Amino acid sequence: MLINLKDIRYNERIRAREVRVINGITNEQVGVLRTDEALRRARALGLDLIEIAPNAQPPVCRILDLGKFRYDMSKQEKDRKNTAGRVKEIKFRVNIDEHDYLTKIRRAEEFLDKGNKVKIHLQFRGREMAHKELGMEVVERVRGDLATMGHVDMDPRLVGRAIGMTLSPLPAGKRKRKFSKAGEVPPEPEGDELAEAAVAPA
Repeated sequence: MLINLKDIRYNERIRAREVRVINGITNEQVGVLRTDEALRRARALGLDLIEIAPNAQPPVCRILDLGKFRYDMSKQEKDRKNTAGRVKEIKFRVNIDEHDYLTKIRRAEEFLDKGNKVKIHLQFRGREMAHKELGMEVVERVRGDLATMGHVDMDPRLVGRAIGMTLSPLPAGKRKRKFSKAGEVPPEPEGDELAEAAVAPA
């Protein structure tokens, strides 16, 4: 979860009388302390006491270097802005095997969870055009498997020798991964299996 840098309370700015303290260097759970005691411990280490979960009971604070914390949060925000609002294309085949299918679905979940749109592209090759219904079954399966992460902007449709479908991410609080955990990134696809295109301006 990203924290608004402007809203961060630290050191003497922390208002709560007691806080739950985590040593941000070792990730050790220090426990619930009076705020003045927690601040004393942070200062003894040459670090700062930073409130990271103000709405918790009691609020959660980490003992960290404030400058490094601000830098890390600023970098995360910049990365989020750079990735959000893009379209990530994932390619499928009619005869895709189960392992490859699940790898692509996990990657689609990752893209949607980062706020990207996902374009599903299923290409027919050779005589596969004689079995267009099989391709549509694959795309409809994708739609169902990603229903807890995104909603369909453009229903599956056949254009030339390919079926396309576009999904947008659900609101962050409504997303639920079925095939992977947050931060668990599947291996990168090979070759032309994945392409990226910027969203055209409105």
